Amino acid sequence: MNLHQASSKPHELLATHLEAKMQAVNTLIHDRMASKHAPRIPEVTAHLVDAGGKRLRPMLTLAAAELCGYQGPFDVHLAATVEFIHTATLLHDDVVDESGQRRGRPTANLLWDNKSSVLVGDYLFARAFQLMVEPGNLRVLDILSNASATIAEGEVLQLTAAQDLRTDEAIYLQVVRGKTAALFSAATQVGGVIAEAHESEISALYDYGDALGIAFQIVDDLLDYQGDSKATGKNVGDDFRERKLTLPVIKAVAKADTEERAFWTRTIEKGRQEDGDLEHALVLLNKHDALQDTRQDALFWADKAKQSMSQLPDHSLRQLLIDLADYVVARIN
Repeated sequence: MNLHQASSKPHELLATHLEAKMQAVNTLIHDRMASKHAPRIPEVTAHLVDAGGKRLRPMLTLAAAELCGYQGPFDVHLAATVEFIHTATLLHDDVVDESGQRRGRPTANLLWDNKSSVLVGDYLFARAFQLMVEPGNLRVLDILSNASATIAEGEVLQLTAAQDLRTDEAIYLQVVRGKTAALFSAATQVGGVIAEAHESEISALYDYGDALGIAFQIVDDLLDYQGDSKATGKNVGDDFRERKLTLPVIKAVAKADTEERAFWTRTIEKGRQEDGDLEHALVLLNKHDALQDTRQDALFWADKAKQSMSQLPDHSLRQLLIDLADYVVARIN
């Protein structure tokens, strides 16, 4: 089955299966993003929340909880918590990256200003903590608060690592585990915890989310050099222009000769970019098979995600989550 060309993609099938729960999540999100005293908060939040994102992370929480037999009300709270944390980090990211576009639309910092984006992001983090307390489960609180700290840590690590040619694949993985995979793994893990699943199942859900998040980010980094800007909502080469040392470049730098290293030093470390540099970067990436090798890494992590599902109950959702791992990497075929 070609997942990329299938009439219904795994995340769409997941959305259909979880439709009633996701409506409850969306209602809760809109309820909790309200502010009596600061109308700018729901304005800025709604711009991002209603931008047509896939809502993948909250769906992972709901799916994990149902897969493990949960029938209570608090999976909705946890799914909304996960989406609030994600939205808060996006608001902050766009300020840090000085981004002008997200999901094909102008960013909040462009439409309003940086101060509004940062402060509304802070408000959403606070709302997330209020929500995560409500199920009254200390372990859930531990997982989600740790994930929030890990995400912030990953972002700060990226600040120093992203323009330093000494950054290797181990540091890149550490950044990705922080800024992307931490929320995926927390989203799946808390679904198992709230359902009081067996420890082996909770551990498998964590492994699935971790591997899926890593595959997801590697694919994003790869698509920046070979994607369709209409499909991704980003311009090809944005990471290069923003001097981000992502996995394809790390692989090319590792094989670079003296002249090539000087090119990467000038364009990434020093930020002195000229016309034609992106095209030359693509030549070097192809010369050293960096894009192909990055694709193999993404497939490796997607396989790892799929393997972890073998620990979980036989359920239609289990197959959907396996298909989702395939779909994440199908974007690069």
